Amino acid sequence: MRCLVIADIHGNLPALEAVLEEADSFDEVWCLGDVVGYGPEPNECVTRLRRLPHRTVAGNHDFAAVGMVATSEFNPLARQAAQWTAERLSSENREFLEGLPLQATVGEYTLVHGSLRSAIWEYVDNARTALENLLNQPTRYCLVGHTHVPTSFREVTGILRRARERRLSGDRASFRLDAARSILNPGSVGQPRDGDPRASYMLLDPDSGAGEVRRVEYPIAETQRRILDAGLPERNALRLAQGR
Repeated sequence: MRCLVIADIHGNLPALEAVLEEADSFDEVWCLGDVVGYGPEPNECVTRLRRLPHRTVAGNHDFAAVGMVATSEFNPLARQAAQWTAERLSSENREFLEGLPLQATVGEYTLVHGSLRSAIWEYVDNARTALENLLNQPTRYCLVGHTHVPTSFREVTGILRRARERRLSGDRASFRLDAARSILNPGSVGQPRDGDPRASYMLLDPDSGAGEVRRVEYPIAETQRRILDAGLPERNALRLAQGR
């Protein structure tokens, strides 16, 4: 089985299409949330995902766009984009987002947007937070999004337990999971924040544990133009070229 693991599309259709084209052949999409938010084409991204064989969990921006979480913890740019998205979602796509589960389990893999402790809010962005989640992880592996940074954390046992962090950077970063409990983040399709503006995604064989995080270029200027034409904040466009 070949899975395409994606997260944080954020309404960026050109980035999503670039990922789907390069990934080419896969059996199923595992989407880790935040299909919408920030970007100018929420309906198009949700519709594109719905047409694929997929398992998708909810992100904070997905639920914010349908009024299922408050935006009080959002920064002003995210809050404005959430309201803009809410006003434009079709009834079918709204229903889809409302029905997304907070997490899903596929064999030894748990899918969640933020973390197991806080499904849509907590960032697993350091070894301490990772270890606290790993110690209570019900499956051997957990796939998360939310940070927009491709990373893995692997539990290391010994006198003291700890989590070993690895940034999955570069054009292609290969890995193979072993018996150790691990957390993996494929990075962001539509709004990377690791200094590399290219769309980030993961290909994974769940049976063997072999996988690879890949980067692909997409027409950033086109997405920027669509953001500005939609009347969304200029900062949402500028950050795409910075990868921040």
